[in-house]
Amino acid sequence: MSRNRERVIETVENVFSQSEKIAPEDMMFSYKGVLYPAVLSSPETLEALKSFETRSDDVILAGYPKTGTNWLGEIMRELESTDAKYTEEEMKERINAEKKLETFSRLEFGDPGIYERMKKLPSRRIIVTHLPPPLLPPSILQSKAKILVLVRNPKDTAVSYYHFYNSMPVLPSFSSWDEYFAAFMNGKVTWGSYIHHLVEWNKYIDDERIMMISYEELKEDQILGMKRIAAFFRFNLCEEDFIRIAQMTTFQAMKEKSKETHGKFGDILFRKGVVGNWRDLFSKAQNEEMDQKFEDCLGGTKLAAKMKYDMYCKA
Repeated sequence: MSRNRERVIETVENVFSQSEKIAPEDMMFSYKGVLYPAVLSSPETLEALKSFETRSDDVILAGYPKTGTNWLGEIMRELESTDAKYTEEEMKERINAEKKLETFSRLEFGDPGIYERMKKLPSRRIIVTHLPPPLLPPSILQSKAKILVLVRNPKDTAVSYYHFYNSMPVLPSFSSWDEYFAAFMNGKVTWGSYIHHLVEWNKYIDDERIMMISYEELKEDQILGMKRIAAFFRFNLCEEDFIRIAQMTTFQAMKEKSKETHGKFGDILFRKGVVGNWRDLFSKAQNEEMDQKFEDCLGGTKLAAKMKYDMYCKA
């Protein structure tokens, strides 16, 4: 599964240990009006991010938290390494280089020196981020690198993020779903408003270097989704490769191995992985509020059609 399990588990344990010493009011910081977890990043890191140098062959995955980026990130790593056919020595070199990063594999995480260290990673680099376009380093949107944007229906995203928030030691918990829902709708959660995130990516939906894929379509037919991703990045795999990777990266397979791949973080990261779980928590008024917000901000857009909002978000 993970190319560097030891690094992931060690980093998780270190982060969880640090969070025990932080008061809830100090767990987040604001940068350009958006909240971020203080134990994972800093204003100085996000300032340093502006100078990040993208390579034309970087493989970039962008998605708001809890839209499925851990799942799709693992799929992409399997697709990329299968296409590249790394030798044992090359894979060892990549693992050692990743270990020296000393952080999680999210572009906005780490100390301000992370971007200098990333220059030492061998190509192709797989870069995952939760940031929307306005907060990405200019080089990403100006380069020839291709970007895969993952979206998920906002109701399931909200519910998944709620459970994540209340289980994650580095984030302050909410006392109730209603309190959280108000914060989510107003962008008062880490990484800000999900609807705003979607609005910003919709501006790039016709860019040939950017591909949009939904969590729901991957759940409907993972192999078809992987074939579309492989074609976009020009990865060359055979039918047997797709079948093998699909079997390795089902939600259940990853959940069962989560202790081994992510340590204590596994139980938090892999909860249900289903579509439609929002019905367990949304009230009638909350349904209507989300429907109206989505319609006001994204109604009639290509991204809204891509997300099939009426199919997945109407009671």
